[in-house]
Amino acid sequence: MNPTDPAAGTRTAAHPPAAPAASPPSGPPAPAAPSVPPVPSALTEVWPLSPLQEGLLFHAAFDDLGDHGDHGDHGPDVYTVQTVLAADGPVDPARLRASWEALVLRHAALRASFHRRRSGEAVQLITREVALPWRETDLSGLAEPEAAAETGRLAAAERAHRVDPAAPPLLRLHLIRRAPDRYRLVVTSHHLLMDGWSMPLLLDELTALYAAGGDASGLRTAPSYRDYLLWLGRQDKDAARAAWRAELAGTDEPTLVAGPVTAARAGAAPRRTSLRLPGATATALGELARRHGLTVNTVLQGAWALVLARLTGRTDVVFGSTVAGRPPELPGAEAMIGLFINTLPVRIRLDGAEPVVELLRRIQERQSALIAHQHLGLAEIQGIAGPGAGFDTLMVYENYPRPPADPATPETLRLTVAEAHQATHYPLTVGVLPGDGFRLDVTYRPDLVSERVGETAGRWLARVLERMVVDPWGPVGRLDVLEPADRARVVDGWGGTPGAEPVLPVPELVAGRVAAEPKAVAVSGEGRAVSYRELGEGSGRLAAFLAGVGVGRGDRVGVVLERSVGLPVVLLGVWRAGAAYVPVDVGWPAERVAGVLADAGVSVVLCERKTRGVVPESSGALVLEVDQPETVARLAASPGGLTVPV
Repeated sequence: MNPTDPAAGTRTAAHPPAAPAASPPSGPPAPAAPSVPPVPSALTEVWPLSPLQEGLLFHAAFDDLGDHGDHGDHGPDVYTVQTVLAADGPVDPARLRASWEALVLRHAALRASFHRRRSGEAVQLITREVALPWRETDLSGLAEPEAAAETGRLAAAERAHRVDPAAPPLLRLHLIRRAPDRYRLVVTSHHLLMDGWSMPLLLDELTALYAAGGDASGLRTAPSYRDYLLWLGRQDKDAARAAWRAELAGTDEPTLVAGPVTAARAGAAPRRTSLRLPGATATALGELARRHGLTVNTVLQGAWALVLARLTGRTDVVFGSTVAGRPPELPGAEAMIGLFINTLPVRIRLDGAEPVVELLRRIQERQSALIAHQHLGLAEIQGIAGPGAGFDTLMVYENYPRPPADPATPETLRLTVAEAHQATHYPLTVGVLPGDGFRLDVTYRPDLVSERVGETAGRWLARVLERMVVDPWGPVGRLDVLEPADRARVVDGWGGTPGAEPVLPVPELVAGRVAAEPKAVAVSGEGRAVSYRELGEGSGRLAAFLAGVGVGRGDRVGVVLERSVGLPVVLLGVWRAGAAYVPVDVGWPAERVAGVLADAGVSVVLCERKTRGVVPESSGALVLEVDQPETVARLAASPGGLTVPV
C-alpha cells in the first residue's frame, strides 16, 4: 500500500496487433492468452534508481527466486499494482488505446526497464519505443452477474501474472466490454513505475488525449522524472545520515508485532479489512489539526503509535511511513510521473502524563526537522542507526491532489476507480484514504500476524482517533484503545466475575490457605516440598527481618536469586514487609543489572553467595546474602507470623 492507486500506460510507434476479442455465444469465455512480449527499440537513456525503486527491485528479484534459487514465474509479485477503471458511456477502444500510447511516449519513466549490472549497480534503461500490451475482451453476451464474475476472474489472472522489471513496459491494459456502453479497463503495473500521486495525473492527461483523438500536440511538454533523479544526486547525504543517526539514537531493538512464520500457514495470502470513520469524526479530526497547527498525518501517526504501544508493550516505538518525496524546490515536481515516495522510519516516544496535543506537536516538530533529509533510502538509514530502526508495520496516508474535472462534453471520457489492489511486504500495513469520512484499510499476513490483531487493528485506531477528538488535552495514558465490549470482557470477564467478592492481596490469600490447609504442599521441586505452614512462617520471618533493617511500605527490594523452591518464600516475604520486589536475572550483563537497580530506586538487595557477584558495588543498596550464616541466624530468630500492613 505504498501510496499508489496504481496503473500506467505505454506508447508504441508501431502498433502491434490487438489480441482477438472474445465474444462467446454462451457460458464464460476462455481465459485470454498471455500478452505478446513487448519488443523494446533503441535505448535512449540510462538513469539511476530512486531509494524506493532500489528496495522494490530487490524485493522483485528476491520473490522471483524459486525454492532452489532458480528464476521463474512463481506467482504474483506483492508490488504488482492493479486499478480497475469503470467507463459508463460510449467508448472507442482504438481511440482509447492510442491515447494510452501517447501517454507512454510523453513520459519516459513509463518506458523504463530495470537491470542490475555485473558491478551490482542497479539502473533503469529508457527505450525510445515500446509495444503496449493491450487486450480486449467482450462479455456483453453474458448476463450482468456472470459478466461481473468473469471480469473479476480476468483481473485476478492479470494480477497473478508477474510483471518482469527487465521487460518494458512494466504495465498491461485489458479493456473489458460488459455491455454496449459499459466498460472496465484493467490497468496492471509494477510499483517501480510510479506512485499514487502519478495516477490521477495520468488519468487527467488521458482524458485530454482521448478528447483530441490521441494527439498530444496540444499538451504542454511533460516534466521528466530524470530531473528528480538528478536532484537526488545533488543532496547532502552526510547531513542526512547525521540527522537520522541522531533521530534514532538510543533505540535498542526493532519494533515488531509479527511472530515467527508457522509452517501450517507459511505463504498465506494477505488479508484486508476495511472500515470507514464517520464523516463527523473525520471533520472533527481536520478541525483538531487546523486548530493546533498540525497536519492530519501527524494526528494519524500519533494515534497509530498508541495502538502500536499497546501491541508491543513499549513506550518507544518505531514504524514505517511513506512520504510524498516531491521536493517543492524542483520545478515541475508536482506534475511528474514516476516513483517519488519513500518509506522512512517514524520514532515516537510516549509519556502517559503528556497531554495528547503536546504529543502531537512534538511529533510534528520532529518530522518537520527531518523533511530536508527524507531523500535518504531506508536501507541506508537502518544501516547507520542499527537494529532499533527496524519495524514491521507501515502506515500510509494517501493524500495526494486530484486534478479538477473539466466540464463534460460528448467527447469526454469519464473513468472512475471501481477497484484497486495493492499491497506491501510488511506483515501489517495501515492505509488511510481521505474522502467522505476516512477509510481505514488494514492489510496483514495471517502467517505472521494473529487474526485478532489483523481484524481489530483498524477498530483500535478508529477508537483512539475518536478519543483524541473528544479530549485532546487529556493525558496520553488515558486514551483507551479497547472498545467498550472488549473492555467489559477484560474487566468483567477475564478480570473477575461481576458481583463476586473483591479479590484479596496475595499475602492475605496465602494466609487463608495457611489457616485452612497448613500441611498442603504450596511449592515443590528439586526433590523437596514446602507446605503452606512453612511458606507462611518463612515469609513472615523474612518480612520481620526486612522491617528490622529499615524496609517499609513502598520500598523496592532487589531479588538476585536463581529459581528454586525457596524463591516464592522470599518474594512473599518482601510483599509482607510492605515493599515491592524487583527481580533481576542473574544472567544479565552487569550494565543492565546496574541500570535496573538504579532506575527502580532499590534500597536493599537480597542475593546468595553464588549470585553476589552480579550485584554491582556502585548500586548504593544494602546487600544481604540470605544464605550467609549470620543472615540465616537472624532470620531464624525473627518471629514467623509478622505481616506488615500494606
